[in-house]
Amino acid sequence: MPELSQDTERGRALPPFGLAEVTGPSMVPTLHHGDRLLLRYGVPVRPGQIVVLRHPFQQDLLVVKRAVERREGGWWVLGDNPYAGGDSTDYGVVPEELILGRAWLRYRPPAGRRSPLAVVRWAFSAARPLFSDRSAARRFRAR
Repeated sequence: MPELSQDTERGRALPPFGLAEVTGPSMVPTLHHGDRLLLRYGVPVRPGQIVVLRHPFQQDLLVVKRAVERREGGWWVLGDNPYAGGDSTDYGVVPEELILGRAWLRYRPPAGRRSPLAVVRWAFSAARPLFSDRSAARRFRAR
């Protein structure tokens, strides 16, 4: 995931939008390794939304998780893949000030040479908005 610039850290306001790249399997099936995210910084977070936050113990590391519920002291965040770990089950509640923004759109870049049929399929699935109530992860967790 890209790091914020030093100038931003010195007190200048965050830009309203940003881009990030997903690495690792913690958000599968909603997000996959290599997906790109369009982020909106400084917006209120609601349960079910995908957020980008600073890791509570390694603040130079940015992570993408789902905000599950607000608790005393911050947000409880989980990955959509329960076997990947690296979420609030490991480090507890995330303070509000460590949540940088929310993901609005997922974009999946094309992968190398493809057949014409594969290009058409990619074109229909490459970009999609991220809704908190339409996630496949919510359907899987409800079972």
